[in-house]
Amino acid sequence: MNLDRLSELRKKKNWSLQDTADRLGIAKSTYAGYESGYRRPSFEALLMLADLFETTCDDLLGRSFNTTIELTKAGDAQLSIDQRELTDQERIGAIAFIRTTRELQ
Repeated sequence: MNLDRLSELRKKKNWSLQDTADRLGIAKSTYAGYESGYRRPSFEALLMLADLFETTCDDLLGRSFNTTIELTKAGDAQLSIDQRELTDQERIGAIAFIRTTRELQ
């Protein structure tokens, strides 16, 4: 478990140890144990942590994958914002916006 990442995510939300434990429905000492490395969360607790911090279990575990997606036209990849897939027109607009923004820099 990436202990620094767990603490970083909590602090980014300006939550105390107690706030975080309350949101998870666990004892403060249990959550503090996760951050300190004294305790290891169960699989279910890991899922709850990922959901609470709106991240992935891989992120919490310190696993990263260098995956690059080359996006040059609308149909290259499935993209979504706010859990809604972008239409082809929205993808075309996003690509055009990024290219224009880069040219201005």
